[in-house]
Amino acid sequence: MTANAKRLAYFENWIDPVAAQMLEGRDDIDLVRLAFAAPEAETWNELGRAHGYQILPRGDLREPWFGNANLLERCPKLLAISSTGAGYDMVDVAACTKAGVIVVCQTGTNKEAVAEHTLGLMIALSKKIAVTDKALRRGQPVDRYAFTGNDLLGKTVGIVGLGHIGTRVAELCKGLLRMNVLASDPYLSAAEVAARGAQKVEIDDLLERADFVTLHCPRNDETFGMFGRPQFARMKPGAFFLNTARGGIHKEDELAEALGAKAIAGAGVDVFLEEPPEPDHPLLAFDNVIASPHIAGVTHEAMHEMARAAAAQWIDLFAGNVPPRLVNPQAWPAYCSRFERELGFRPKPLGR
Repeated sequence: MTANAKRLAYFENWIDPVAAQMLEGRDDIDLVRLAFAAPEAETWNELGRAHGYQILPRGDLREPWFGNANLLERCPKLLAISSTGAGYDMVDVAACTKAGVIVVCQTGTNKEAVAEHTLGLMIALSKKIAVTDKALRRGQPVDRYAFTGNDLLGKTVGIVGLGHIGTRVAELCKGLLRMNVLASDPYLSAAEVAARGAQKVEIDDLLERADFVTLHCPRNDETFGMFGRPQFARMKPGAFFLNTARGGIHKEDELAEALGAKAIAGAGVDVFLEEPPEPDHPLLAFDNVIASPHIAGVTHEAMHEMARAAAAQWIDLFAGNVPPRLVNPQAWPAYCSRFERELGFRPKPLGR
């Protein structure tokens, strides 16, 4: 190991061994494995000397190891935090920017897994697969005509957030099922939305027209709690609501209220505010709700790609290059100065 090796810390294990295979044995990177069972003081000592922190997803992470102001204060050498997947809600991005710490993520690396899961939920809800499965398992007489479903062909899907995953959902829905694809994304122009296979509409228009409303936006201050009673009230009674993005974007009690009032036809929910949800969670009481424990992006292929991309990004970042999935570019000037003080050379400017 060289004297000026960059220390990269992570807890427990990578989601796929490919990352460790790419990083272990490199002369320029000192890979440090941390364990939750270790004494806290010992862990703070190790993390406090790290230049990089590969952070676990929120559901796997424990206090006090979230990427917040307290951690940044106790880790003065830290230059960058990287999330496992596309989401980075376990990191206080504003605090990182203030401290000159960059945040990177793996957006786009699990788009196929999440998009396919979303399509699976749409099909299962529309064809009443989950409802009839539950009915059969109860051993009750089943009138199959009472469970008549609908085809997806030609229906309308409304996508909230047209990033990597939303764009792939649009492609699947339009290409496979010739669906009418609407999208609401305030950061994309009508031309950009059209180039991604959708028609740009305002959110209220999307809610009123869509047979399926599916969320693919990040959870942040702007989106937290954005879907509640007013939004569900605008949806068609025969429409389905899906969230494979992040818990907290929709208000769970108000979704349960809408389902109880039969204001919408059902829901597919892969994410919850508290994960995993308790068995008595109100949404789990509805037969027309398909729930999964935040596994939309958890496939063998997706985990391999997320780990590979994360390791490659760390190699790139420590070489002084601009990382491909930088969340807070506004931190770059301060980060470059800190990087040069810690590692002895200055990273490339943005855009290079």
